[in-house]
This record gives sequence, structure tokens and C-alpha cells, in this order.
Amino acid sequence: MTAVEVAVRAEATLGEGPTWDSAAQRLIWVDILGSRVHTYDPVSGRRTVMVTEQHVGAAKPRAGGGLVVNLRDGVGLYGPPGNGEAFRWPHREPVPGRRGNDAAVAPDGALWFGTMRYDEAPGGGTLSRLAPDGTVRTVLTDVAVSNGTGWSPDGRLMYYIDSPTRRVDVFDVGEDQLPVDRRTLAVIGEGEGFPDGLTVDADGCVWVALWDGGAVRRYTPDGDLDRVIELPVRRPTACAFGGADLADLYITTARTGLDAPHPMSGSLLVVPGAGKGLPQPAFAV
Repeated sequence: MTAVEVAVRAEATLGEGPTWDSAAQRLIWVDILGSRVHTYDPVSGRRTVMVTEQHVGAAKPRAGGGLVVNLRDGVGLYGPPGNGEAFRWPHREPVPGRRGNDAAVAPDGALWFGTMRYDEAPGGGTLSRLAPDGTVRTVLTDVAVSNGTGWSPDGRLMYYIDSPTRRVDVFDVGEDQLPVDRRTLAVIGEGEGFPDGLTVDADGCVWVALWDGGAVRRYTPDGDLDRVIELPVRRPTACAFGGADLADLYITTARTGLDAPHPMSGSLLVVPGAGKGLPQPAFAV
């Protein structure tokens, strides 16, 4: 049996997007519908909570300190605490009924950010790239629920999940850093849950949280299922490696839509020594 522990006991409505901030040696995660960005230092146990003015789909570290956040109306920037930098929008595109969802930073420092409709209508979401120079390009349209995005250790492959498809897809990364040749890495069967957030480990394997599946799965680069971590909660949302040696797997969870959620639902979970993760780049702005 794999040991699953509670790292931070919480009642997040929709916990999401765990990210290890190597510079600050802390984990960053969000409660989307609670409009909160959480941080957690596993050594000291110190926690912080920042309230955002809009629903926040993801929060990632910036190279110079501070955070980039995928909000309801677009992508925003917070400066490091105490430096006097005001919040600003590098990209603002409000669409009624739509919000930001999962996001990830590519090896080149660009932010890939997804959107979705609140009603999860097919085709209502997108996946876009915000380059370090501030240019924005929408790369995928006709998306329902834009979720996990990650890259292989050599940066040549990009993984992506549109949850209702039940697929984990893989692309080649072109010379312009844009994905090409989309194909399927793995399919989640009926009754097994929906693929949500993902992370890629140092061996190039893809770890996927299964919403309504109560588990995290690891797939090899060839798409073979080689490990399953069963969880006590029904709705894990995303996973990421963290800790000084990137060996601990952190898992965010949700309570939303559950009549009788498990006591751990909404908490940040951790599986100590689950594997070996990759250092995550910071947004290069």
C-alpha cells in the first residue's frame, strides 16, 4: 500500500494546480472557486493564503519573484511581496460565462494557459501561449475543459488533457515551440474517472490525477500504465513533485459537487518518496 498523507488539511472547494517553487522551496496551489492562492513550506510548516478578486485557475512562480495567475478574465501578474509592484494584466480577454483553468510554464519560460466555460460546454474553451515578450497566441480552440499540460524531460514532447475526451494527448514540439502532430498517449475508460491535471517525472513518465476516479496513474512514454496510487478521496484534481529532492508527490483535491465528501476532500495530500520529479521553470517575466 502506498502511504498517502495530509500535507495541508483544508476544505478547498476546488483545489488545483500544485507547483513546486524551487527558488522559494515551497508548494503553490489554488482553490479555484474559493479565489485563493495557497503556499506551503513543508520544512517549516508555514502556510500563506492570498485572496484574489476573481476565480483563479492556476498560479505559477515568476522568474523575478511574484506570481503569474490565470484568472477569470485573463492572465495577471503579482510582484514579489514588499517590492511595490502593482497587479497588472499582461493579457485580459473577458468572455461572459468563461474562466481561466489550468496553466503550465514551458521550458522556454512561456505560460500556457487554458480556459473553459462554467457550464463546461464543448468548444467553449481554449489553450493559449503567453510568450515572455508579451505576445499571445491561441493554439487550440474547440476545447471543453482545458487541463493538464506538461513537457518531456528533453522538451521535445508536450502533453495535454481536455478532460471530457478521456484522453491524454501528446504533441511534438516544433521549432517555433508550438505543438504539432497531435496523437493519443492514453485513454481513460468509462467508469474510471476523467483525466485532470498531470505532471511529468524525470523518467519521462506522465502522472495523471483522475477526477471521479479516486486515483493517480503513471503512464510510460509509450502510453503503458505502470503504476496506480489509490486515494481515499473521489476527486483528486492535479499532482506535482516537490520537496528539496523533488521526490514527494503532492496532490490537490476537491469537494465541489459531492453530497458527502471524504474528510480529506479539499486538502492537499502528499505521497512521500513517490518518485523523482523535474524542476519546473518559472514564468520568464
